[in-house]
Amino acid sequence: MAISTELIKQLRESTGAGILECRKALENANGDLKAAMDFLREKGLATALKRSSRDASEGVIEIYSHGGGRVGVMLELNSETDFVGRSEAFRTLAHEIALQIAATAPLYIKVEDIPQEVLDHEAKIAETKAREEGKKDAIIPKIVEGSLKKFKDEVVLLSQPYIRDESITVQDLINQNIASMGENVIVRRFARYALGEASAAEEA
Repeated sequence: MAISTELIKQLRESTGAGILECRKALENANGDLKAAMDFLREKGLATALKRSSRDASEGVIEIYSHGGGRVGVMLELNSETDFVGRSEAFRTLAHEIALQIAATAPLYIKVEDIPQEVLDHEAKIAETKAREEGKKDAIIPKIVEGSLKKFKDEVVLLSQPYIRDESITVQDLINQNIASMGENVIVRRFARYALGEASAAEEA
């Protein structure tokens, strides 16, 4: 079937993939935009996995201020080459991730960064609450598992729904950019400050 330019444009805006990739995905999906989007996301993930072992030490420090200076974010986003690190697409991605951090206040970059004692504490809270609500013993492990997943999705940056499109996560957004840029992209570190808020060091 004939694929319209408008459909290609829509897919390109949603995924960041190239024109030829979008056309091919739409042809494979018989013009179904959602199926083409899923195809490109899966391809992006496969590409990202292949490139995830590459060293990424170039990039940018993005500094973002929100709400008239009430919230500030500093983010280090790495690429493999200075060429990509200086590109508009890379800087746009860094800005989007900084905006995400300002809006959602994540505590960790990836799930593996959460200390085991924090997970144990959250599991204990979920279990106690389930028992107090009179839930049966047989379903409590499932309830705890669901609570832990929700907790991770809230506090882990890469697991959070992307604020501009909640059908994808921040990791999906990065994978799309890895696929279109052709390089590994890594969130190295970030710090978020809110006016009048105590730091972790002050609370310890």
